[in-house]
Amino acid sequence: MNPSTDDSILPSGPTPPAAETAPPPVPGGRAPAERAAFETTLERVAVQLLRQQRSERRWRIFFRLAWLGLALAVAWALLSDRLAPTAPSTPHTALIEVRGEIADDSEANAEALISALRIAFEDEGAQAVVLRINSPGGSPVQSGIVNDEIRRLKALHDKKVYAVVEEVCASGAYYIAVAADEIYVDKASIVGSIGVLMDGFGFTGLMDKLGIERRLLTAGENKGMLDPFSPQSEKQTAYAKAMIDQIHQQFIRVVKEGRGERLKETPETFSGLFWNGEEAIRMGLADHLGGLDYVAREVIKAEEIIDYTPQKNLAERLAKRFGAGVGDGAVKALREMAPLR
Repeated sequence: MNPSTDDSILPSGPTPPAAETAPPPVPGGRAPAERAAFETTLERVAVQLLRQQRSERRWRIFFRLAWLGLALAVAWALLSDRLAPTAPSTPHTALIEVRGEIADDSEANAEALISALRIAFEDEGAQAVVLRINSPGGSPVQSGIVNDEIRRLKALHDKKVYAVVEEVCASGAYYIAVAADEIYVDKASIVGSIGVLMDGFGFTGLMDKLGIERRLLTAGENKGMLDPFSPQSEKQTAYAKAMIDQIHQQFIRVVKEGRGERLKETPETFSGLFWNGEEAIRMGLADHLGGLDYVAREVIKAEEIIDYTPQKNLAERLAKRFGAGVGDGAVKALREMAPLR
């Protein structure tokens, strides 16, 4: 007989405990406390990102405003340099300084000096123009341009020009000074040096000793003229000497035209020598002893002195500091090797 499967025949006894029911899982697999901490961290990160974005935006605005301010300052500097100085309505003496080397890249360049001269001549309050000179000279081209413009402006405006020499008025500076109606000097001023020079160096002997070979390729037999690393050519040297002689004669002609009968020419006058102020007056290279205040007070009769000398503005200083010349390589190299003075 098969055993019965009816529950009634199972042995009686205590009922086994039921298995405990596990709590439902937390979404994301995190406990509530851990989830709250995670959300707090996210909020903090979001706040920090928002602050960082705002800070970056403020700095961008700041730098944009700074660049805008710089651009406005440069623009104002450029415009202000083109405005004429405000002169008083009373009569005055117009002063223009000629200081340092006379060259196209120096403060005493033709463009700047001519700009100041034109403003001074056009000012009705300016009774006369004084050039206060302290310069060893420089470019005959720049000096000649200024000399020509002074003579043109004198004829156009019928105003006198006086040159007042401080320590030095030599070479190209004297080229400018002779355009004045009168030249005033100190007894110890240095005046003259009416000549032209072209200087340089030669390294061919040193190169031979060191075994250095110069390899210079040119198209045109004279293209390498005045090269300091090549031997001098008699033909090229003669050509250069003839050229500076011509410039010297131009200088002499300008001096004679400017000084006229006051000039007491001697064999040494145009030799390139220079003299002190007292001797320059005896030779007719200058007229009288006197300084700026004396000329303004006693000669021009206008004691008030207004300086018309062009001043470098911010834009020019930036351009000089960061700018680069374009297209002047060959000319600059030639002038460095053999400058004319």
